[in-house]
Amino acid sequence: MTMSDDFEKLGRMNPPKASAEARARALALAMQAFDEPQENSNATQGSVRPVRQSSIFNRIWSPIMNRKLLAGSALATLFVVPAAAFLTFELTRDGAPFGERAQEVALKGELTKEEARQKPEPQVAARKAAADERARQQEAKTVEVPATVEAESEAAAPAAQADAMANSVARDSVAPLSAVGGAQPQMTYLPAPTIQDEMQPAPVENRERFGKADSNPVKSVATDPVSTFSVDVDTASYAFVRRSLMEGQMPERDAVRVEEMVNYFPYDWPRPASAAEPFKATVTLTPTPWNGGTRLMHVAIKGYDVVPAEAPKANLVFLIDVSGSMDEPDKLPLLKGAFRLLVEKLKPEDTVSIVTYAGNAGTVLEPTSVKDKAKILQAIDTLQPGGSTAGAEGIDAAYGLAEKAFVKGGVNRIMLATDGDFNVGPSSDEDLKRLIEEKRKSGIFLSVLGFGRGNYNDALMQTIAQNGNGTAAYIDTLAEAQKTLVEEAGSSLFPIAKDVKLQVEFNPAAIAEYRLIGYETRALKREDFNNDKVDAGDIGSGHSVTAIYEVTPKGSPAVLNDDLRYAEAEKSVAEASPNSGELAFLKIRYKKPDGDKSELITTPVTESNAVPSLAEASNDVRFSVAVAAFGQKLAGVTALGDYSYDAVIDLAAAAKGADPFGYRSEFVNLVRLSKGLGGSGK
Repeated sequence: MTMSDDFEKLGRMNPPKASAEARARALALAMQAFDEPQENSNATQGSVRPVRQSSIFNRIWSPIMNRKLLAGSALATLFVVPAAAFLTFELTRDGAPFGERAQEVALKGELTKEEARQKPEPQVAARKAAADERARQQEAKTVEVPATVEAESEAAAPAAQADAMANSVARDSVAPLSAVGGAQPQMTYLPAPTIQDEMQPAPVENRERFGKADSNPVKSVATDPVSTFSVDVDTASYAFVRRSLMEGQMPERDAVRVEEMVNYFPYDWPRPASAAEPFKATVTLTPTPWNGGTRLMHVAIKGYDVVPAEAPKANLVFLIDVSGSMDEPDKLPLLKGAFRLLVEKLKPEDTVSIVTYAGNAGTVLEPTSVKDKAKILQAIDTLQPGGSTAGAEGIDAAYGLAEKAFVKGGVNRIMLATDGDFNVGPSSDEDLKRLIEEKRKSGIFLSVLGFGRGNYNDALMQTIAQNGNGTAAYIDTLAEAQKTLVEEAGSSLFPIAKDVKLQVEFNPAAIAEYRLIGYETRALKREDFNNDKVDAGDIGSGHSVTAIYEVTPKGSPAVLNDDLRYAEAEKSVAEASPNSGELAFLKIRYKKPDGDKSELITTPVTESNAVPSLAEASNDVRFSVAVAAFGQKLAGVTALGDYSYDAVIDLAAAAKGADPFGYRSEFVNLVRLSKGLGGSGK
């Protein structure tokens, strides 16, 4: 490689931006280099040291190049040439002010700029001539290459060339002395350094997505007496909110689904007596702690708990996202630990298959009996991240394996584990919704486990779970995996009812207004309740579901809507009704897991369901109300603007009751964190 090639290569390089400290050091070294020839003018070759005078670059880099580490390898080119460019840039980047200072330093002991203006012209000419002579002698000198470098000339050539370039640039950066008293010195400038786009750190992009839904409004019973919604047993929102608070930030309001926060906790609601009655409903009326003019209608549903020995055989397919976005400690490594826990919970006769997707789908494990547990665990351990996310193709492959090992009368379920990023293939929520709806007709349910932050697509995961007759959970720790997949394995895996819908009709003679707390994304039309073609939520073994209405009694000062002018006729009919003693009427419609026709359960709500004060309600009722209050505050519901975090803490702490796993104590601590992070104290 020739000297011109090195110059061309050097010219294409973009030296890094120097700090102020580095620039100061470079300037000091340059000034020292110009001072020393004058202070040691009697020494041979212009130096008192037994070496030839050379540039500052020689002094710095020649010892480095003499080392065998650099002299014998290509590192000389890679390291020294950019470094020489960097120092060269530092010596020349400040323009004329530095050039003038260098000129003054070069004349130290002979002539300064001020002296040049005061000395007689002959003296000036003589001194200029002497300085020019020294400059010519310096230019005539050649760069000496040490013997060790000459012996390895091919490896050392770049270093010598860089040294020579540095000498040349250093000489050019000092203006000729003929410029004294005349024009400004001519400087050699290198282009300012630029940082190419690919060298800059990529901005951190938050790609988390949540479904948007406004909080339920207060509705007038006179005009809209019926409320209809699908049950929701998901818990993803609470786990995500907890992680956000533990990381020192308030959660996004769209990430807060109050019903999922309430249903996260286990409650000891009254249970059905037998499997013939899949679940039992219990209604409790209490005063509202945040609004003295209203009451809470608390609806609790408990599913029949299947005895483990009676649990049907399970055919599970683990559909695992191994795309590049899963390459984080709280994603794929945590996922693998979670599935290991689940495998340990399964019975020997159950089967497990594993499908991965990243760029394209692949079968890691054909349907394998849990008796061969070591083979399943080994397949989990070998999973590695990489590639883009072809989620739709993976879902197709997973359904294929589930159909291959289908258990008639048993549990057939796909467990999708992902951060929710589907960026290849059908990626819109609607496309995936249609795909899942078509596949669920085969009797195979689909549940979703979400992992990680920054790329979390909650909206898509909710869509998949709701339309796959499954549940959605968020796994932020191994402890959460233990809760979801081990302690609550029955409710997570074994369905006892599907398409479960609730409908409440309020009596206008007793109730003026109502507001459903949460379930905004689960709202149904009134006519959907009796339409068996409309999909709804599912309830698993032992699942509990809690729904809370804030209701305003007739005549309460808290009523927000004016009475209708032309409602007198309807009022007289309502007062004469044989059901006038009822406050509301609860209806539950559901299908058996393998059925297509729904069945109906009804429960009237009367004053016999009421307790005089909230303090007289059970611990479970009071604690669930505290969670509902906290969720509404996080979601920004204005009705709780004056209800403080301290009030939530007091209500929850007094209602913790038996707390074997510490979930309720953890909740109280989260409320305290929110109080501190919120800043207002309310």
